[in-house]
Amino acid sequence: MDVLNEFFTWSFERHHNVLSWYIRPLFLLPFCYFAYKRNIIGIIVTLIALFTSMFWFSKPSTVDPKVEGFLAMEMDYLYGEWSLIKILLSSMVPLTMFALAYAFWRHSWKYGILVINLIAILKVQWSLYAGDGSGESVVLPALIGLVFCNLVIWIAYKVIKKKST
Repeated sequence: MDVLNEFFTWSFERHHNVLSWYIRPLFLLPFCYFAYKRNIIGIIVTLIALFTSMFWFSKPSTVDPKVEGFLAMEMDYLYGEWSLIKILLSSMVPLTMFALAYAFWRHSWKYGILVINLIAILKVQWSLYAGDGSGESVVLPALIGLVFCNLVIWIAYKVIKKKST
């Protein structure tokens, strides 16, 4: 159990590097691509990359106090008591990811864009609500990721639509 705690501590220290916050939304692009192509292995590999990306970067030498505060809140959330409401709220993450995969699996660009925007909006809303001021640190990475994902998906839609005509 000590090895698991040491690994969690090691990886969580690296999660303080906000570069991981900026790249995480980008994983939604290959996730959507593999769902569109109905490639389950690609979806699984993308999810593994997404979950491990929090510790790809080195531990930062200095950490913004808002980032520190937000991650402390996340730790309290994870280690705190799990009520039915908390379980239902936390289940939104896999449910929205399933909805995103399903939308692109069905080649529904409209619903895919709707879900990807919903994911970003819910993430920002939850961060601002639960973060008690520190959640502001999530807003810029989430919005930049959202704009970039929307742009790439829109371009992909236009390219695929043009090829089919």
